[in-house]
Amino acid sequence: MDEIVALAKRRGFIYPSSEIYGGISGFWDYGPLGVELKKNIKKEWWRSMVQQRTDVVGIDAAIIMNPKVWETSGHVEAFADALVECKACHKRFRADKKEEIKEHGKKEHPGMEIDLTEARNFNLLVTAQFGVVDKEEVYLRGEITQGAFVNFRNVLDSTRVKIPFGIAQIGKAFRNEITPGNFTYRSREFEQMELEFFIKPEDKEGKKWFDYWKQERFQWYKILGINDKKLRFRKHEPTELAHYAKTAEDIEYEAPFGWSELEGIHNRGDWDLSKHKLQYKDETGQEYTPWVVETSGGADRSTLFFLIDAYQKTDDRILLKLHPKLAPYKAAVFPLLANKPDLIDIAKKIYDNLRKRWMVAWDDRGNIGKRYAYQDEVGTPWCITVDFETQENSTVTIRDRNSTDQIRVKIDQIEKELQKNL
Repeated sequence: MDEIVALAKRRGFIYPSSEIYGGISGFWDYGPLGVELKKNIKKEWWRSMVQQRTDVVGIDAAIIMNPKVWETSGHVEAFADALVECKACHKRFRADKKEEIKEHGKKEHPGMEIDLTEARNFNLLVTAQFGVVDKEEVYLRGEITQGAFVNFRNVLDSTRVKIPFGIAQIGKAFRNEITPGNFTYRSREFEQMELEFFIKPEDKEGKKWFDYWKQERFQWYKILGINDKKLRFRKHEPTELAHYAKTAEDIEYEAPFGWSELEGIHNRGDWDLSKHKLQYKDETGQEYTPWVVETSGGADRSTLFFLIDAYQKTDDRILLKLHPKLAPYKAAVFPLLANKPDLIDIAKKIYDNLRKRWMVAWDDRGNIGKRYAYQDEVGTPWCITVDFETQENSTVTIRDRNSTDQIRVKIDQIEKELQKNL
């Protein structure tokens, strides 16, 4: 894990937030390559969940909503973790993190039995204030889910959707996490990718769509390159089910810090719409409160796990084997030598043409071997080199990141070759 964190900072994927002032726990900034990787993940999610479907529409709800939303949904009362505190050093932990507490005892208080306070509930909602004279207390949303529910009627009235249908969105959420950690895995500011799928309130419909979305979401990660041997489903025990859930399962990834939640699939029943007093009327005039099957994944957790899964280290190179659709740069363009104006001119024209369609890197630093090594480390699938043979027959070499094989391609065929591979 230390190597992943070091790579992320060294190559501009993820930095500690406000690091020059000592940082702030649970907050992270995405660098030039990280923002591209995360953007590509969100783009592929949106393509899969909205663009390629006829039964899902998208929204982008506000981060701050009327506080009554959170009171009605039950978050003010029930959106909490159980907190315990070490009596010796006053460090706080989530009560369910037994291993974390155990490790803390071994490291900070060796030979002592760790003494903890009684567990007490700690609300995770982050409060804020605004107003010119009389300050009004509001909440930064603890999840993006409620934005879909409070807009349920608006979506019905402004589109032609009919049940079963979904509302999808990607957006920031904030939680006053007790113990943020494991790099970006548990943060206080994070971005969610969620679908709320509305169905008839019937057990058979609930099971059908719950099973359907489980498999759809599992396959999405697999198609984009995650090793499926490191993925599994874990069913929530009755004692750990969220207050709104009829049933829930997580897609977990085997990270260096253990099996960890990547995405949750929940049958929320009619909890949310009934709380907000929202109903659906079908073509026959029948009114009912729909059930909701939810898929809830994190853009930050996905970015982290795609990075971890793609990271490979051998004796001679570090390779970030990202799926080409997710790679920050689709290609890098090199002139063989940086002191040959003729080669540079040809390479610049190729670079300028390709970056009209894709994010493409330009690199003329050092020798060609070092350039290949750098691009391998940041996950660039193909490197295009303009050499002396280019001047003779208008061909370039295209090197494949994974195999290191090289082929020669006519300049006017480069775009077609990249498109075919993408």
